[in-house]
Amino acid sequence: MKKFAIYTLGCKLNFSESSSISRLFFGNGFERVEFGEPSDVVIINTCTVTEAADKKCRQAIKKAVKTSPFAIVAVVGCYAQLKPGQIDKIEGVDIILDQKEKFRLLEYVRAHTGKKLVQTSDARIINEFYPTYSSGDRTRSFFKVQDGCDYFCAYCTVPLARGKSRSGTIDQCVRIAYEIAEKGMKEIILTGINLGDFGKGTDESLLGLIRALENVEGIERFRISSVEPNLLTDEIIDFVAESGKFMPHFHIPLQSGSDKILQLMGRRYDTVKFRERIARIRKNLPDAFIGIDVIVGVSGETEDDFEDSYNFISNIDFSELHVFSYSERDNTRATGFEMKVSVGEKKSRSQRLLTLSENKLKKFYKSGIGKTTFVLFEDFNDKGKMYGYTENYIKVETDYNASLANEIKKVRLTGLTDRNTMKIDFVK
Repeated sequence: MKKFAIYTLGCKLNFSESSSISRLFFGNGFERVEFGEPSDVVIINTCTVTEAADKKCRQAIKKAVKTSPFAIVAVVGCYAQLKPGQIDKIEGVDIILDQKEKFRLLEYVRAHTGKKLVQTSDARIINEFYPTYSSGDRTRSFFKVQDGCDYFCAYCTVPLARGKSRSGTIDQCVRIAYEIAEKGMKEIILTGINLGDFGKGTDESLLGLIRALENVEGIERFRISSVEPNLLTDEIIDFVAESGKFMPHFHIPLQSGSDKILQLMGRRYDTVKFRERIARIRKNLPDAFIGIDVIVGVSGETEDDFEDSYNFISNIDFSELHVFSYSERDNTRATGFEMKVSVGEKKSRSQRLLTLSENKLKKFYKSGIGKTTFVLFEDFNDKGKMYGYTENYIKVETDYNASLANEIKKVRLTGLTDRNTMKIDFVK
């Protein structure tokens, strides 16, 4: 039997796609081995959100060529879509596929004759939607229900790398959710490039999707990944508050707490709208986990703009920040903005926000001490410890016990550890 390895960079959506690509190889004459082991086929699923991501992609490709010199090396994903010429210059790469063709990779591997194949096209002409889900973790699955984006924010290449917004149908998504349940996974995280855009151009919507998924038997928990503030409606928040399966967990991209910078970025909301979304969540779900994305150092962001942003963020009730330093991307409007922010200043601003995030997360965790909740445990033995997550995404730990894996147990949160996890007592 032939061997294949796959290496994934970037977001959880990429991991769901890699898992689906892997399933194309499973049962068709291939067995999977770890990346770095000698194999017959090596697949690199790439990301290009920053220059650092591009560099990691190139490093992974070169490692694949070195460790499996006789393998078919195939590169797919966002970096392959936007910069196939850079990949083509790396000796040892055999197949480069754009977003339109990557789910036909097995066909290309089988037809490979030894001649390099580069398949490229404009992502914006892609109409097809290919639903994917991860299955490597038997506890939870990342399920892609939407792809692409029509927003063209000033700093972002995602529409060029992923194409226009498109999604599956509600019926299709429900069928796949049952398929995931049959594999024994108890939690699904709905993912997309612009998830709130689900159903765009049809009479379906994200609200309609989550209402339908609520009735899927076998799945105990659903989480909604990142949703744009302008698309996170009152109805979605209210539904989650009343749901028995959708967890009190929101992830909302803010990007900046300065209205001037939001306008410069081309975002479709302002700080007033964002504050309203947070207030609505806290009113209906006071214990909800709220994660926020922030970009620092975008061209044009002055010290005063950052201070405005920092002060706004400090005064809203969130749980954790995901902080990104701006990385200039080709073919975006932001490359033409005056006043570039230095690398050192970006690092300084990032660190201030990361410190704020650490303090907010610790406060959020401490607010849970003494409360009773339910935890879904993961099957991972970390030096005698195992972990799980509460409904509102607090990470807990306990002594490893294989019988707890993929089980939901009632617990009481008793205190913080020095590892930023929560200690628990089990409740009968």
